[in-house]
Amino acid sequence: MRTPKLLLVLALLASGAQAQNREVNIICSAQAAWCSMIAVTFEKSQGIKVNMTAKGSGEAIAQLAAEKANPKTDIWFGGTGDPHLQAAEQNLSLEYKSPTLPKLHDWAQKQAAQAGFKTVGIYSGPLGFGYNTELLAKKKLPVPKTWGDLLKPEYKGEIQSANPASSGTAYTMIATLVQLMGEEKAFEYLKGLHKNIGTYTRSGTGPIKAVARGETAVSISFVHDGPGEKAQGFPIETITPSDGTGAEIGSMSIVRGSRNLEAAKKFYEWALTPAAQELAAATLQFQLPSHKEAKVDPRVPDFRKIKMINYDYAKYGQTAERRRLIQRWEKEVNSLPR
Repeated sequence: MRTPKLLLVLALLASGAQAQNREVNIICSAQAAWCSMIAVTFEKSQGIKVNMTAKGSGEAIAQLAAEKANPKTDIWFGGTGDPHLQAAEQNLSLEYKSPTLPKLHDWAQKQAAQAGFKTVGIYSGPLGFGYNTELLAKKKLPVPKTWGDLLKPEYKGEIQSANPASSGTAYTMIATLVQLMGEEKAFEYLKGLHKNIGTYTRSGTGPIKAVARGETAVSISFVHDGPGEKAQGFPIETITPSDGTGAEIGSMSIVRGSRNLEAAKKFYEWALTPAAQELAAATLQFQLPSHKEAKVDPRVPDFRKIKMINYDYAKYGQTAERRRLIQRWEKEVNSLPR
């Protein structure tokens, strides 16, 4: 016969399990408006409270590593895929095979397979340049069309890029250039580019926002961030370099040791649905969704018209490779005067 004390313990355990299903803690490395939209929509439709923290990819993986022994996060949503692959390698994320996987584009499935199913691709977008049409006209500057164009002396102080130590966007730039040019030539290029950089921002979206607002003429950015700024009335256009570029595979991972695992899985499955992925365009985010059935907004960059490199996500998603390239950039590039 169960004693009242045992019944109380069982009731507390049951209520604790139910509480776990009513809350989820998410680090969001996408743009703020999109993060807010998915939090509100998931909370209302699923009845699960969302505690959302916005962080860039570099900062996100640093937090997960710092909290490894006592995780406070359940899901990491968005941001470039390389750090998600590194999180998988460091055993910071949990293996989970979604039944939705076969309905995703091949690049999203490949991202999952490369990570041992500890992450999954949720969107993709190409790297390129944003430029302020009014500022270029005022300063009589040409539109940059190749990576080499950015080295021209007339762009001195007119370009913004993010800092690769905190930004997945900037790390994608370094990895892209290394694959496009070879490592030695890429670092010579980055030294030349450094002379023309006005500011290295913490966030990958910082440079294109600065371009939109007339604070700088050119940015190195994911070009899917441009149409949203343009839709708000800013004089901004984007272009991808004709000599070739890379792309991010924005990813999502369940954190190993998640305290709210069932709620985390519910969010994960929800985030892979076409309806959830279409929320991006509703918040003026124009990445290519990973679900094959998701509607693609006409403002999403058309990969068929862009010269893409064969980006090696497995190699450049390795912790040691990322750390090595960033340290080399800090030592050989960021330490130089501008």
